[in-house]
Amino acid sequence: MSESAPAADADVIVVGAGPAGSTTAFYLAQAGLDVLLLEKTRFPREKVCGDGLTPRAVKELIAMGVDIDAPGWIRNKGLRVVGGGLRLELAWPELSSYPDFGLVRTRLDFDQILASNAERGGVTLMQGVNVTGPVLDPRGGHIVGVSAKKDGEPVTFRSRLVVAADGNSTRLSLAMGLHKRADRPMGVAVRTYYTSPRHDDDWLESWLELWDTEEDGRSRLLPGYGWVFGVGDGTSNVGLGLLNTSEAFQNLDYRDLLRRWVKNMPAEWGFSEESMTGPIRGAALPMAFNRQPHYTRGLVLVGDAGGMINPFNGEGIAYAMETGRIAADTIVSALSGTTPAQRERVLRAYPKTLKDAYGGYFTLGRLFVEAIGKPGVMGFLTRHGLPHPTLMRFALKLLANLTDRQGDASDRIINALSKVTPPA
Repeated sequence: MSESAPAADADVIVVGAGPAGSTTAFYLAQAGLDVLLLEKTRFPREKVCGDGLTPRAVKELIAMGVDIDAPGWIRNKGLRVVGGGLRLELAWPELSSYPDFGLVRTRLDFDQILASNAERGGVTLMQGVNVTGPVLDPRGGHIVGVSAKKDGEPVTFRSRLVVAADGNSTRLSLAMGLHKRADRPMGVAVRTYYTSPRHDDDWLESWLELWDTEEDGRSRLLPGYGWVFGVGDGTSNVGLGLLNTSEAFQNLDYRDLLRRWVKNMPAEWGFSEESMTGPIRGAALPMAFNRQPHYTRGLVLVGDAGGMINPFNGEGIAYAMETGRIAADTIVSALSGTTPAQRERVLRAYPKTLKDAYGGYFTLGRLFVEAIGKPGVMGFLTRHGLPHPTLMRFALKLLANLTDRQGDASDRIINALSKVTPPA
């Protein structure tokens, strides 16, 4: 930075204190950088999510020293799949690369736990700061800070680099000219909580078929999939997801769809309007790198801002934390460069690093969601796949992206497919 440039408030500003932002900030601070983490709301705050964490996410939590043995963390053994008249329990695979258990924690305090962990690691967290846009260097158009409002008053923060961790809507990325790609799938998730005796279920439950009983008594297959995740606090997180590859995507009332689906559940589970503890909330799921490039003119994208959600299963938290860690490694390396050209060269390699890590797998996921969006395909796969446990164990590894580099035959097949498929 030249002598005439304003002094920076931090080495790096991270916009958004969700899992991606807090993880990025944590690792940057661990490397000795001065980090400012800006969150537009105040904790605790709600986020629409299934609240289920796969072993990929658990691995990232352990690496950051988060105490997952503290009260409120509910462990699960794997995935219970319901469909085609069958119920199949698939344990998380035993791998050297990942733990053999998942977790459930509501986003109401999960994000706060990660943000507090980042603060303990040396990050400066400011809540109630709504970032309104980038501050650009008039000479080269690089982002050198952000404008924001704090308690209604305009403020400006400056830094050497800015990280966009502001989710699917990512106002910052849009202001820098980064728009969604129309050739990437989008999902919608809706969920609510019910007081239920199923709250302490130690399996994540996924329903591959959503049946609706019409007024004339006939059953109709609805597009999408559902879940029931026990939260352990007396409630269950119940929700459903739908992909925009389905023809019905544009014309559905998702909240009504969820209400109709749970009416077919056993009464003793308690999924009724009376036992609902909050409103039905919905959110978009940006998948398969739907906003690119992941670095441009001093702005680094992580998590949902860059569409880092797995199209196979809608999982975002694990990839938010993983990409936050990868971004931090890149930034630390870049800022140790002695010249602007050296720093820029390192940062421009970040998108390729992500594509090498996830690109082929995400492309496979795009092909998968295009296929299951066609009428009858999901029903066919459910009917013919569920009766074969070995095939379903392979499917669990594929859908959850859980393999070892030098694993068994199924690991080698999945890894090879991801390697030869063109990156997203």
